[in-house]
Amino acid sequence: MSPDRRRHRGAHPEDARLFADEQLAALRVATAELSWLLSRGYQPKSTLKLVGDRHNLRERQRLAVSRAACSDSSRERRRASRLDAREIEGAELIVDGFNLVITLEAALSGGVLILCRDGCVRDLSSVHGSYRAVEETERALLLAGEVLEASRPASVLWLLDKPVSNSGRLAERVRRTARERGWPWTVEVEFNPDRSIINSERVAVTSDSNVLEGVARWLNLSRLVIEQLVPRPRLMDLG
Repeated sequence: MSPDRRRHRGAHPEDARLFADEQLAALRVATAELSWLLSRGYQPKSTLKLVGDRHNLRERQRLAVSRAACSDSSRERRRASRLDAREIEGAELIVDGFNLVITLEAALSGGVLILCRDGCVRDLSSVHGSYRAVEETERALLLAGEVLEASRPASVLWLLDKPVSNSGRLAERVRRTARERGWPWTVEVEFNPDRSIINSERVAVTSDSNVLEGVARWLNLSRLVIEQLVPRPRLMDLG
């Protein structure tokens, strides 16, 4: 496998065609159908294949639908546990680092973003065990910090996945940014951040569906940053 030399976390070459306006109706119907089946206990993998085959969806379109869909119970649980930015003043936060940074990198570089059924904004990127900073990385950290600073949390703990390559470099970059700005951030690199976030009593900052299923309180920070500070994001509403 050749090394990742991308300078941006932007759009896939096929995205203009796969997510053109004329594709949206089918993608929205597929999302609704998948969500309906998930609400009735059907298994995600086989159900996605069923829905994807029915609508003749390509792989990235199926990925978008799978990230946009969720069961009725998951949607209501996530809505009930979501905090507004004004509710985190004085709170201790725990950040799903790669989840947040990669979403914002994609937003800043013109990648396709999905407004999902649970209110989260998700991208179509995947690091697959290897992460490389891009030109938008520093800007992503600064924008996240600006929104957090305005909300005045007591502390912010960033967690990064140790098995992902270059996690240590990103950790140092986050630390340096926090030092330069005087932000109350700490950064840790762990083998299983998802479990740590779920088990923590802190307010979770994530849009990861699996993590959201297990946390008691969470902040939809990536959406807040994109709505407030990213000009003209390439946002596709499948919710």
